[in-house]
Amino acid sequence: MRAFFYLLAANADSQTALRQVIDYYHETFKQAPEVQEYLRSRGLDHPELIERFKLGFANRTLGYRLPEKNRKAGAELRGKLQDIGILRSSGHEHFNGSLVVPIMNENGIISEVYGRKILGKRLRKGTAQHLYLPGPHDGVWNIEAFRATDEIILCEALLDAMTFWVHGFRNVTASYGTSGFTASHLAALKQHGIKRVLIAYDRDEAGNKAAEQLAPKLQAEGIDCFRVLLPKGMDVNEYAQQVTPGAKSLGLMLRSAQWMGAGQAPIRPQETLSHQPDFDPETGEVLDQISALAAETPSPELALIPEPMSASPVPEGPETVDAELSEHELVINLGDRRYRIRGLSKNMSYDQLKVNVLVSRGDLLHVDTLDIYSARHRASYIKQAGIELGLKDDIIKKDLGKVLLKLEELQEKQIQDALEPEEKTEPLSDEEQQTALELLKDPALLSRILDDFNRAGVVGEETNKLVGYLAGVSRKLDKPLAVIIQSSSAAGKSSLMDAVLNMMPIEERVQYIAMTGQSLFYMGETNLKHKILAISEEEGAENASYALKLLQSEGEVTIASTGKDPTTGNLMTQEYRVEGPVMLFLTTTAIDIDEELLNRCVVLTVNETREQTAAIHAIQRSRQTLKELIC
Repeated sequence: MRAFFYLLAANADSQTALRQVIDYYHETFKQAPEVQEYLRSRGLDHPELIERFKLGFANRTLGYRLPEKNRKAGAELRGKLQDIGILRSSGHEHFNGSLVVPIMNENGIISEVYGRKILGKRLRKGTAQHLYLPGPHDGVWNIEAFRATDEIILCEALLDAMTFWVHGFRNVTASYGTSGFTASHLAALKQHGIKRVLIAYDRDEAGNKAAEQLAPKLQAEGIDCFRVLLPKGMDVNEYAQQVTPGAKSLGLMLRSAQWMGAGQAPIRPQETLSHQPDFDPETGEVLDQISALAAETPSPELALIPEPMSASPVPEGPETVDAELSEHELVINLGDRRYRIRGLSKNMSYDQLKVNVLVSRGDLLHVDTLDIYSARHRASYIKQAGIELGLKDDIIKKDLGKVLLKLEELQEKQIQDALEPEEKTEPLSDEEQQTALELLKDPALLSRILDDFNRAGVVGEETNKLVGYLAGVSRKLDKPLAVIIQSSSAAGKSSLMDAVLNMMPIEERVQYIAMTGQSLFYMGETNLKHKILAISEEEGAENASYALKLLQSEGEVTIASTGKDPTTGNLMTQEYRVEGPVMLFLTTTAIDIDEELLNRCVVLTVNETREQTAAIHAIQRSRQTLKELIC
């Protein structure tokens, strides 16, 4: 192999060099148990799949097979591989640690290469799991299948497409992720006269959105679109590993694909159901198409003419059940089994449904916390619950399916309720407006405000109460006031601040004990706009003092922060911005206050005289009298 690379370096174009690298990766695959085990774990250890699609493995040994970089031939070849994208500018292999899948056109030209990291959770945070050659995507995987059919299954990912392929559904291809349906895909569909596309994208928010956006584009080209309805939150590969037998379950799912167009769905003729398995995945024997379909179809009529598809949704599982819902838990009774579920309120995302489930049967019980969307978690729970309760796994499995549907129903309502905009305040009536205007025009308005403070139990401090109140109201201005309350420890500064804050709407104040240096920059662009930012101890915000000063004087703060792109793993600069104006409210025990804060804030000092202390004690004693307690 090394000798061949020496010869290749002398005179080779990019395609020849790329093909030789793919051949090397293919040979490496055969000697790498870790990638073979990975394929086995995904149900894809299929010899024909591996050979036909030249699956490979990049394990950082390619550089050892190339001519030395300090020689002309080595430098030229490495430069060529860097131009292609096989090597990075650092000299490292781009696909290191990845299962490698070349994508070829009908002439055998490699137009794209896909890499899938196989380490999973052992990868460093921020490492991209899906890699491609630099530049725009080009090419269609399994293009040969387009010649023999007029119906194509379109997956979101190559591993999902391979899952269909190893189960006998050979008319399958994949886009480059949810946003990766390219002009090459469309051209191939039109060139080969494809009439129908079964979109088998993941059943999650991104997959559903991508399918809904793609269908109109294909229908505009005269291509009918059907949505393959996987269980919510699942992809094809995960689903195929959880059902037995996989080929039968995938076939039924494909035949139940939902029409995505308007009006009555077109009939998919019997002879076009080319996605039926042409071999038994268990034995490898070739099957008769009509016999295989008849064996899997519930009635003889469906074996001859498939039932027309309508626009109505296909049932997705067992019927839902009634449940007793309280503030902290949900109880579902199924026969002699009682399921108590806790933690539903914490699940505010459609991507997960992590709950604590206790199932009991008489004196027997089993409890565990699981993400009910995780097939691995469900399988473990079913097995252990069956052992503890003395029941067959199938019973627990059916129960868990009903519980899942009920939880989804309640989670949907919970999320929608949270997303609904807050009810707007009803406009004031004429009488209310007149009363409000009279209050604002009242010459004794300030006295009335002080009376409210007194009724709330705040003794004395008339000037401080009024200044604090006016500063809080100033949050609505373009240049609001800022206040620091200064006193010795336990003199009442926090009580004074709390009294002022309690006079303000709770949704327009943000209160903390302390702030870290950069916390202010990540609070949301408009979360503080025209609000009160109260910090109980100025010393607790010492690290954030610079940002607070800028926010008060400039009306906004910005920061440039470096992080990793979640897709590529490359470092990139992101800008975070927080808008004001904001009313700043602080307390401090410090004798010497930062001069820059003094220039920006009104400083209030708490009355610490004996007379003030006596007045406070008097009202405290008064509140403990029988008259006050009865009132």
